[in-house]
Amino acid sequence: MDNLIPVPVRTGGDGRGGFLLDGATTLVAEPGTGRTERWLRTTLGAAFGLPLAPGAAGGDNTVELRVDPSLEPEGYRLDVKAVRGVRITGGSAAGVFWGAQTLRQLLGPEAFRRAPVSPGAERRVPLTEIEDGPRFGWRGLMLDVARHFMPKDGVLRMLDLLAAHKLNVFHFHLTDDQGWRVEIKRHPRLTETGAWRARTKYGHRASELWDETPHGGFYTQDDIREIVAYAAERHIRVVPEIDVPGHSQAAISAYPELGNTDVIDTSALSVWDTWGVNPNVLAPTDNTLRFFEGVFEELLDLFPADTSPFIHIGGDECPKDQWERSPAAQDRIAALGLTDEDGLQSWFIRHFDRWLSDRGRRLIGWDEILEGGLAEGAAVSSWRGYTGGIAAAEAGHDVVMCPEQQVYLDHRQDGGPDEPMPIGFVRTLEDVYRFEPVPPGLSEEATGHIMGTQANVWTEVMQDRDRVDYQVFPRLAAFAEVAWSRLPASGERDFADFERRMDTHYARLDALGVAYRPPTGPLPWQCRPGVLGRPIEGPPPAV
Repeated sequence: MDNLIPVPVRTGGDGRGGFLLDGATTLVAEPGTGRTERWLRTTLGAAFGLPLAPGAAGGDNTVELRVDPSLEPEGYRLDVKAVRGVRITGGSAAGVFWGAQTLRQLLGPEAFRRAPVSPGAERRVPLTEIEDGPRFGWRGLMLDVARHFMPKDGVLRMLDLLAAHKLNVFHFHLTDDQGWRVEIKRHPRLTETGAWRARTKYGHRASELWDETPHGGFYTQDDIREIVAYAAERHIRVVPEIDVPGHSQAAISAYPELGNTDVIDTSALSVWDTWGVNPNVLAPTDNTLRFFEGVFEELLDLFPADTSPFIHIGGDECPKDQWERSPAAQDRIAALGLTDEDGLQSWFIRHFDRWLSDRGRRLIGWDEILEGGLAEGAAVSSWRGYTGGIAAAEAGHDVVMCPEQQVYLDHRQDGGPDEPMPIGFVRTLEDVYRFEPVPPGLSEEATGHIMGTQANVWTEVMQDRDRVDYQVFPRLAAFAEVAWSRLPASGERDFADFERRMDTHYARLDALGVAYRPPTGPLPWQCRPGVLGRPIEGPPPAV
């Protein structure tokens, strides 16, 4: 009971004794709790070999699921009595589900396995009363599948890992210079051509090493529907990202007319095979707008509004050099009465903000969309630090705090020489645990615009699932507690207690097959000696 992650708001009971979960235990699901009923029967039933047959409310030896709208929507109460059993009451279906995640933790690491390892053993839930609910409504992870493709089964597994940590937003970075990962039927070359690159830079872009194996892959539209439905069953919202107008070389390689053809020979471009900020950006033409309206039309069908109210359009790292040299771009600036190229990017973003708003969706983009003026209904992912998020929140825009200096999980976890392909600042488990999403000095009104926070995982140096695991875990557990729990101020947080609780959580991750970074450092097969990274020394700036 005292090793839960994230830490609950309140726990009661002395922990003595417990409720025995056995073959006669029934599962009672009141209206609105069907998703959790299915999930419990699948997970706990498999882990312990229990049928968890349907039961009747008010009986003994039951796990009972209820909704009480008087609780906060994602809040829950979990009560365990010796004879009656377990009752989980949520403020909504989502709250019931998060309560079930806590129940799984109370049952020990074996509850995280897919089949019983000690059949017939007693499964006791400690007698307890827990009241809990999240600090933030947006608790997310962004996964970049464009730089290195993650097959569908890996994405479904990641959704399970998010759910196990009470994270409720999956930001799905589907396109970039290095690959286009979602099938668009009206533009088939996006995946026929744009999903594949001939080779890949191995390590940082300054590395002299190359992986000459062609790399690629994409999700069919049915794959996407499956992923979205799987997320919805776990009360996870999916935020798809189609990156425009920068980070678009994969799209331009498939359809050269999308690029600035009056400046460069776009027909000579291929899917990019290295890393960094790419100069080849979309042309600000009517043809480009119509093309991506078609892309977004199909995307909205794949990501329904109830699961994906937000659509991410990127908007970051869009060099303006080609627009500066493009007669067509300069004519558009003049025709629109704009001041400069920043205004042209703002016009591009505002177009899709209106387009999405007309269809009942909200645009969100990286904090560069502030440049040249922010579209009225747009929300901001503040990645370059806190500054963009502060400006957006004070101007009345909703914000997700995800500063690179704090919660980019591709940044290295230690300064030692054995860290694989070391990138960026050292961000230890404790550093992530002490991350504070709400910067000091915000007005009360602006603070209300901080929707929440997310950790970001860019995969330039993560070629496979195990590398992603290594970078994400165990730090995602610390991030999840920051996003969910009402913790003290950063310097007052009890990291020693979190480390103590992590001793049990590592066993849960082991049961789940997560290739996390051990507290003692990378295992021999997790190192990448001789591969150039981009370590940045010293503490990150507070910007």
